Amino acid sequence: MNQQVARRSVLIGGLAAGLGASPQQAWAGQSALALTHVTVIDPERERPQRDMTVLLSGTRIMAVGPAHRVRIRPGTRVIDLTGKYLIPGLADMHAHSIGSERISPPLYALNGVTTVREMASSSVVSGWRAQIERGQLLGPNWIIAGPIVDGRPSLLAGDGEESDGIIQVSTAAQGRDAVRRSKASGADFVKLYSRIPEDAYFAIVDEARRLRIPVAGHSPDRVLVEAVIAAGHRSIEHLHTLPLATSSRPADVRRALAAIKVNPGDYNGWFRQIHPIEWLVAQHPSAARRDAVFEQMVRRGTRSVPTLIMHQLLDMPESAILDDDRLRYVPIGTREFWKFILEEFYIKGRSAEEKAQQRELYPRRLEFVHAMQRAGVRLLAGSEAGLVYAYPGFSLHDELTELVRAGLTPLQSLRMATTEAADFLGTRTGSIRSGCTADLVVLDANPLIDIRNTTKIHAVVVNGRLIDSTERRRLLADVESAAAEPEPTQSAAALGCICHMPRRR
Repeated sequence: MNQQVARRSVLIGGLAAGLGASPQQAWAGQSALALTHVTVIDPERERPQRDMTVLLSGTRIMAVGPAHRVRIRPGTRVIDLTGKYLIPGLADMHAHSIGSERISPPLYALNGVTTVREMASSSVVSGWRAQIERGQLLGPNWIIAGPIVDGRPSLLAGDGEESDGIIQVSTAAQGRDAVRRSKASGADFVKLYSRIPEDAYFAIVDEARRLRIPVAGHSPDRVLVEAVIAAGHRSIEHLHTLPLATSSRPADVRRALAAIKVNPGDYNGWFRQIHPIEWLVAQHPSAARRDAVFEQMVRRGTRSVPTLIMHQLLDMPESAILDDDRLRYVPIGTREFWKFILEEFYIKGRSAEEKAQQRELYPRRLEFVHAMQRAGVRLLAGSEAGLVYAYPGFSLHDELTELVRAGLTPLQSLRMATTEAADFLGTRTGSIRSGCTADLVVLDANPLIDIRNTTKIHAVVVNGRLIDSTERRRLLADVESAAAEPEPTQSAAALGCICHMPRRR
């Protein structure tokens, strides 16, 4: 994105026990590390490199080479990883994080997610990032948006209501002011939402260009997708408005989008009105229009973040696993809220016809993603961590699995969460080469054979800090204990995603 967002964490071990140690004390004995006899899977390469040694010094990878050739200096800590596989740390490029500092930050890191792009400003998450940077908390490198900028009425807030994470705009002047506020707050980028009017949208992207701050987010309902791409929108999130630009009946689609009426804070109402438009497009596709949109995205460098597991839940809410073992890492209040949202908003009131149509829409979304990949559109892996039943850290692995279901190879899927993310953000992550940041994941099985093997984590290296299998199990147990404790009154950020979730009333 730019060097402003290339923040790196100074991490300490022992999350709960290590808060009293200084970063210098915590790093003792960690400055030189050799990972030996490991199979390196660098997504920039087509083939794995077997029997390799990776030398780390502090927070950097210093050397990568065949084990019999790499010289290991005396005093270096040596970890024999025979039979293991090494991949770069993963990036979740669309998150709305949940829980407390004892839950979300460590869950990301312990699942090998070493970079997170947070899609709405939050004083809670910004506080976590500050603690990570001071060496007081284990967690990922965080890239954080400014307040979500939406039209008025917003899908996410009451009429005239503003919060820690939402700015409502009706005019071009208000759009420019929203960008200035985001920039002044130290945001890494401006996050846009679905109901921004056309004149405000173009004022926003113009002001953002003037202030040199990137713009990303939803493609607004009332702005042509082609115009959004041409304006320099860095990434288009989700598969809502983007596929709507590929119909053989564009005038009908535009009329239907213009006719959408929403009440303040009624995201669910918006979703229910978008569904019949998506079904219209599914019945009247245009390969020519689709290819033209994809070609424009390739030419302009516009990325797509499909967030497939989000669509899977919204299209097929009955598929939610209500006894998922990962719920032990989620506070009970959040679990109850998730179940309430699932039953009362995503399932209740849908007709049999609507359910059948939405079940058919999801495989079409998978086909759309595969078509984008074949056309050369650059994709990013984002899991909407914090959404109902999307677990921080864990859910990115679910997203990689869905990308493979869509038709990508395991290597292509892995690239979405490593090299592509690093290129987009302008960071020295996502690869296993000399000079790159030492963010790594050690796996027990080969992810190129089965992408689900990314969940078979043996150890992680977070900004140079090795967390071996024993420590990782202990830290996960600490998270589980934190989730089981009585909860204080939670903020919206602690409850999770404010996107795709109705306001709690």
